[in-house]
Formats: sequence, C-alpha cells, structure tokens
Amino acid sequence: MVGSTVFTLAEVASHDNRNDCWLIIEDKVYDVTKFLEDHPGGDEVLLSAIGKDATNDFFDVGHSSAARAMMEEFYVGDIDSSTIPTKRKYTPPKQPLYNQDKTPEFIIKVLQFLAPMVILALAFGIHLYTKTT
Repeated sequence: MVGSTVFTLAEVASHDNRNDCWLIIEDKVYDVTKFLEDHPGGDEVLLSAIGKDATNDFFDVGHSSAARAMMEEFYVGDIDSSTIPTKRKYTPPKQPLYNQDKTPEFIIKVLQFLAPMVILALAFGIHLYTKTT
C-alpha cells in the first residue's frame, strides 16, 4: 500500500490475528504480520498489541533509532484520529468521611484526655490506700 490510506480504528481492530496483524503507533498504521517471527522481543509482544494503539507500549520499551527506521517498511497508512475514543482521566467518586465506630469526634477527644487521668487518679488512690494500712 502507498501509505496515503486513512483507516478507522474499527478497520485496524479487524486485523487482530497471527495471520493479519495491524497496530497503531503515533497515529500511523503498521502491518507487522511479516515481522512476527523476526521481532527481537518475540511474537507475543506484538500479538498483545495488535488491533489497537500500541504507542505507549512501543515507547515504554525504548526502541532504537534503527528499529524506528525499520518501521517504514511495515507502514500501511494513517489512523483517522476521530475514530479513537478520547481518554478520560479517572476521578474517584466522592465518599463521605467514614467513622468506623460511629462515635462523634468530640467524645473520642474527651476520652483520650480523661482515660489517662482516671488511670492516674486510680493509681494514686491505690497508692495512698496501701500506704495508710
């Protein structure tokens, strides 16, 4: 193919088997079927990325300039970027503050102060009682 062809994501996704492997890297479509056996990382790496956008996978590995130059022989066209869904940032749902024991915070703070005082007073009282007897 000349390379002036524009493909939709659905068209690229239909080429998703060992005998017909297409993938997208930087908005360009590549037919890597003939490269499966020669890929230094093994064919599983390519098979896991076929039929979809493999740009992040490609750049995460850190391919050499020779590898980038080799891509031209597998180039078949461009991707119609309007057919690629936009990526949305995940925002977790807002959840109310969870108070496990359902006790108001004020009571907890009061108990944190009073409990050591009660223990101290009890120890002092026992000490006085045992000293007088």
